[in-house]
Amino acid sequence: MNGDMMSQIDLAALDAALNALPKRFPGPGGVAGIVKDGQVVAARAWGYADLDSAQPMTGMTRLPICSISKQFTCAVLLATQKDPARLDARVAEFLPNFSGPLPSIRQLCDNQSGLRDYWALTVLQGGLAEQPFRREDALPLLARMKTGHFPPGTQYSYCNCNYRILSELIESETGEALRELYRRLIWEPAGMKTATLTSDTSRPEDGVVGYEGSDATGFFPAQNAIYWIGDAGISASLEDMLAYEAWIDATREDETSLYRRISVPPRFADGTPARYGYGLAHVTIGDHAFTGHAGALRGFRAQRLYCRDARISAVVIFNHEADSFAAAAGLLKSALGVAEEPASPVPDGWDGQWIGPNGLLSRVDSARNSARLRHATGAETLTVSPDGTLSAPTVILTRAGEALSMQRPGDNLTALLAPLAVVDAADGTEIAGRYHSDELEAALEIEARDGAAYARFDGLLGRGRMERMEPAGKDAWLIATRRSMDAPAPGDWTLLVERDDQGRVSGLTLGCWLAREIQYSRNSGA
Repeated sequence: MNGDMMSQIDLAALDAALNALPKRFPGPGGVAGIVKDGQVVAARAWGYADLDSAQPMTGMTRLPICSISKQFTCAVLLATQKDPARLDARVAEFLPNFSGPLPSIRQLCDNQSGLRDYWALTVLQGGLAEQPFRREDALPLLARMKTGHFPPGTQYSYCNCNYRILSELIESETGEALRELYRRLIWEPAGMKTATLTSDTSRPEDGVVGYEGSDATGFFPAQNAIYWIGDAGISASLEDMLAYEAWIDATREDETSLYRRISVPPRFADGTPARYGYGLAHVTIGDHAFTGHAGALRGFRAQRLYCRDARISAVVIFNHEADSFAAAAGLLKSALGVAEEPASPVPDGWDGQWIGPNGLLSRVDSARNSARLRHATGAETLTVSPDGTLSAPTVILTRAGEALSMQRPGDNLTALLAPLAVVDAADGTEIAGRYHSDELEAALEIEARDGAAYARFDGLLGRGRMERMEPAGKDAWLIATRRSMDAPAPGDWTLLVERDDQGRVSGLTLGCWLAREIQYSRNSGA
């Protein structure tokens, strides 16, 4: 790398930031690297791939890149199908019971299908966190879907089954295994010499172990037994991923290159700019526009980011569950000299809880210079903007009297949230009983005794564990799912009680950010 190229980034700050990663994100091990102007300028591998055997983590250790695989699936689709829209009619083969408008191939690629995420639905279908989920288990689960949680093309919602459908269509249309298509069309041209498809998550490559837990609780080996293809599944080393970043940069001016094609700015059906398309998230760090993706499997976290204008990439992969986006973004900020802006104190009056039109509970808890919004899969950290709103890259909250206005530009969503008074105690006896969902062809049973309530789901995958319930407000409960087949788990499900004209409990509406507004009716006699 020549001096002019190196002068564009702060190598000393980058080196310090890389050296700080093991302390900032403590855990068993990890890898990280930066590519600038098509060349690797810094790389690290620290800790252990397996703590018990003391197997070191290296730049050649293959790790699951998880949902980063989605962009590879979309690239293969474009490489093998001259007109992907030609396959729109085939989506119906996977959703034979669907009653509304079906999503197009492009809407699947852009997470605008409106389909409920099938990994979230495994909880409602009675799946246990560690039980096997085979390739042949996925399509019957998809086939049960009858409705979505919004019309296709109108909003964004992360949904893994979009890419599962794509992978099945790609293999059917080409007659080739997805692994071979990845290899021929991407891995070999990019110089990813050891990348492979590890669909069976119970057998990670190179003896690597992923770890749950934290520095506070200690780390223990994660158990995975699910089958990924299309939506995740690729394993790659740091050297593989840095070669991919260099290939992306080398083809940046070629409008026919696969990465240029999948990184075209996406839009919603109404023409509004979107922030996700073809398996790539579009994010801003400082004044720089990046494309990239995160990845998560129980025991692993990954992140890659690329800025075409600055010609810089970051890759971070942990074999534990630390914040890989924060790690990658921190490296880029150090290299590019992006300063952290000081946060202003959060004024009083923001704390509380609200219910939105999508039937989900939103909670705001403020500290001195930030607030946490619990609404989507994980908590979002908000800071005070100059106009007095609370905001994060994904969301803007504005006070509207006692209500809140929530804007999610990347989701094409603006919603008015109604305040919900807190209920600290409710024994759940009134809602105890068995319920059935026609949408899922599955059941929910609520048990309540001695002041505590628990829920249990029965369905296609068996009988799930008892999940703790927490009263939130009048006729509103939370069901806490902290562990599930996919990682991270869906989090808190909002359960809203429905009553008949006589005030008797007649049914429930259940949802989380990934799978909203699922109706349950109360069994007679329950």
